[in-house]
Amino acid sequence: MDTAPNGGRWPASGGEPVAPHGGVLVDRIPGPDARQALIERLHERPAISLSASCVADLECLAVGAFSPLRGFLGRHDYESVLESYRLATGTVWSLPVTLPLPEELQGVVREGDDIGLRSPEGTLVGALEVEEVYLAPRHVEARAVFGTEDASHPGVRMVLGRPRHLVGGPVTLLAAPQIDAGLEPYRRTPAQVRDEIGAREWRTVVGFQTRNPLHRSHEYLLKVALELFDGVLLHPLVGHTKGDDVPADVRMRAYQALVDGYFPVGRVLLSIFPGAMRYAGPREALHHALVRKNYGCTHLLVGRDHAGVGAFYDPYAAHRIFDAFTPEEIGIQPLRVEETFFCRRCEAIASGRTCPHDRGARVTLSGTMVRERLARGEGLPAEFSRPEVAEVLERWVRS
Repeated sequence: MDTAPNGGRWPASGGEPVAPHGGVLVDRIPGPDARQALIERLHERPAISLSASCVADLECLAVGAFSPLRGFLGRHDYESVLESYRLATGTVWSLPVTLPLPEELQGVVREGDDIGLRSPEGTLVGALEVEEVYLAPRHVEARAVFGTEDASHPGVRMVLGRPRHLVGGPVTLLAAPQIDAGLEPYRRTPAQVRDEIGAREWRTVVGFQTRNPLHRSHEYLLKVALELFDGVLLHPLVGHTKGDDVPADVRMRAYQALVDGYFPVGRVLLSIFPGAMRYAGPREALHHALVRKNYGCTHLLVGRDHAGVGAFYDPYAAHRIFDAFTPEEIGIQPLRVEETFFCRRCEAIASGRTCPHDRGARVTLSGTMVRERLARGEGLPAEFSRPEVAEVLERWVRS
């Protein structure tokens, strides 16, 4: 257990795989004997009850999605990420992945301890080797990561509401976190996704991050990508999101309906990403790119207001952040795409680069607009969504 060099290598005919971020694909899942021994050792030890977001982070750390991280950040890495978008080693990393220490465990949990990690339901899902307990400046973190201390921002609200101390150290995954049964067939580790990409002999792979049902603009972008590249990893985030987002199991049925009805067989790989949303705008766009690199992608579609929320970010800040780093230190290429819309005059999806008509002819499409129409009980017109997708979403609303 721990790391596998260039994990998930595929046949030479498929091309040399993109290296995981940092060069190795982390694996923090023990074999059966080591797992049982660790569970027995933790029996009398303190345990932290994780939030849904921290459970998602635990899984991402253990399966290698957050490579090169082996666990929750210690103080030096935490401060470096806030200040410079890098780990203390200099490796690019844009979001702090941290574990709050509950007030009742402060003074109980000490450096050198092994402690348990429990899901919100009480299941022992992991272990932590405590390397450091440290005080974290919550307002400083909020300003650095989200660009604001406004508590109406969901990420800021989470940071300001947590305990003041963080605990860092390597993790071990003892049990796969519980997910909806409908998501289980789509659950693949980065190594498994890499193996599937290799079996399909894709040399170039475009990752597509989403937390929303796919509308016609998304379909258009995916098909543009398939004109240029071998395959698409449709990689919806299914970890913790805002309360008004469409549930993950409903979204998966909608994704599958679109893939089945409107894409060539074998060109789109639909798999879930267990991470949680931070709504950190440009920082999270860079994070999504590094994570998809770990899953074997060579490119990532980066849209307008990628990982944004409300009006907190400039719509194209997520495009510009990649210019602050060299292609070599990121290792995955962003595909910056502009806002797209349905043009009634063109009778097609278009963008400002391809459509000459004025705004009066344009129907703006967005995940927010889809959610709002569904909440009002309104149907989704053909300009918004394919009928098979609309049927899945509207049936969920009616139920």
